Amino acid sequence: MKQYILMLAVALISLSMAPAKKIRLFNGKDLTGWKIYGTEKWYVDNGELICESGPDKGYGYLATEAFYKNFDLSVQFKQEANGNSGVFFRSTIEGTKISGWQVEVAPPNHDTGGIYESYGRGWLVQIPDEKENILKAGEWNTMRIRVEGDHVQTWLNGKPMVDMTDAKIGAANGSVALQIHDGGGIKVRWRKLELKEI
Repeated sequence: MKQYILMLAVALISLSMAPAKKIRLFNGKDLTGWKIYGTEKWYVDNGELICESGPDKGYGYLATEAFYKNFDLSVQFKQEANGNSGVFFRSTIEGTKISGWQVEVAPPNHDTGGIYESYGRGWLVQIPDEKENILKAGEWNTMRIRVEGDHVQTWLNGKPMVDMTDAKIGAANGSVALQIHDGGGIKVRWRKLELKEI
């Protein structure tokens, strides 16, 4: 009996020490696990997830069906045409009105990697001018977003962009969502959306 208890304890300790499994949010084939909000275009092309303005030129969102509260997310994006988009976290959506926080993905010199609260306080952290050259316009970029409790960190191409704490964020829960900004003429490619729950 003692040996069984010892083996069980070792197994439980091993499980608790095992690294968290990465979740592939996008399977490279279709939009399984996601929900579209709005009339803008979301489709898969050559293993990449494309967001593109539609005829309504309105806001559009593609949100995970599952909620993720504490996580470390990595995603690659390439902006074509006007690349005004973003990655939302702990978000909820009704129609095309979103509640949550956006890690900005925008054209050069427009705060990519910064944190914006939609339908709330607006900009929480904007990017200083000296970091605006980290974005590689027209090329693949890697964004990393880590959210744990009330602590939010972002990196762009391996460079730290934001490190902040906020009680309102800490109390929230919701989906990860990609955005198409309104105004038309927007196209962004996404790939390698991998999330590790904390």
